[in-house]
Amino acid sequence: MKRFCIIIGTLLWMGICNAQAYESGGLEGYKVGTKTNIDGLERVTQKLVPPPFVPEHEQVAMGGPKIVEVEFIIEEKEIEVAPDAFVQAMTFNGSVPGPLIVVHEGDYVELTLVNPKTNTLLHNIDFHASTGALGAGDLTKVSPGQQVKVRFKATKPGVFIYHCAPGGAMIPWHVVSGMNGAIMVLPREGLKDENGNPVKYDKAYYIGEQDYYLPKDKDGKYIRFNSPLEGFAKTLELMKGLIPTHEVFNGKVGALTGENALTANVGETVLFIHSQANRQSNPHLIGGHGDLVWERGSFNDKPETNLETWLIAAGSAGAMLYNFQQPGIYVYLNHNLIEAILLGAAAHVKVDGKWNNDLMEQVMKPSTIK
Repeated sequence: MKRFCIIIGTLLWMGICNAQAYESGGLEGYKVGTKTNIDGLERVTQKLVPPPFVPEHEQVAMGGPKIVEVEFIIEEKEIEVAPDAFVQAMTFNGSVPGPLIVVHEGDYVELTLVNPKTNTLLHNIDFHASTGALGAGDLTKVSPGQQVKVRFKATKPGVFIYHCAPGGAMIPWHVVSGMNGAIMVLPREGLKDENGNPVKYDKAYYIGEQDYYLPKDKDGKYIRFNSPLEGFAKTLELMKGLIPTHEVFNGKVGALTGENALTANVGETVLFIHSQANRQSNPHLIGGHGDLVWERGSFNDKPETNLETWLIAAGSAGAMLYNFQQPGIYVYLNHNLIEAILLGAAAHVKVDGKWNNDLMEQVMKPSTIK
């Protein structure tokens, strides 16, 4: 009897251990081999802001690794992409793209993902900066009325995208409906130039490039749907043609132009973070250059220097740093000029300061040829 009790007790103990292994946060079906040791780490809550702005942050890490708490509330809502062109968007925190997260290498990102009961679809999140479980996509599936919390260690310094990836055809549909964003993982010692010298920026902007596929009716007018799912079939058919109806920065045509232009001053160094979750892009700053460019996003690699145009691969993010030397309006665009000018992938940067004739001077004003 005693031996029987010992066997039963052992089996029960093993069952409890297995349950604890799964309950501790590992991927279902696999035993946890290494547990997280975060005792004593400082917890900070990052105040997220809508793009193109970025959260307040230190460029050089202060102290040891931290647990950075962030919250995403999924919002399904209609957005006017251009006059009389609407999309039933799916968003993280209500913006396209979602907010930029900023941490340092070695920090832990602890995300609470909330899917309000007012939504209609299951969602999740895939962080390209993370390791395992489909970028946390396997651990973050939430139906309307649910929330989930996941924590991952930021082991790779650089800029990376995140996006919704619920499975099958839903993945590209959710992404082209606006459900993507980026995270910047800074080296603990900050950014360095091509010679290994520290570099700092005076301000940073996050530009998320978005391709939309908006179906039209038989009269050539954009269809306005009442819910995301109502437009799924027609949108999916249009997506298969691989030709977007709109290619925009930060959610809609004109989001970063005119009165919405980015701002800077002569002498300021600005970091531009650029993401495209679905298509390739070719950023260019008209009137300027990429002084330092982390084209593929990795801060462990030496930046390229003095580029005129650089590449953002499909499903990735990159970073460019430039010191403005002249005042005026600069145009930051995708140098596929069809996508920039005809489809909307352009932004303005309004720079204030004094003009330097040594860099450029109009020698003769336009006049009639005799």
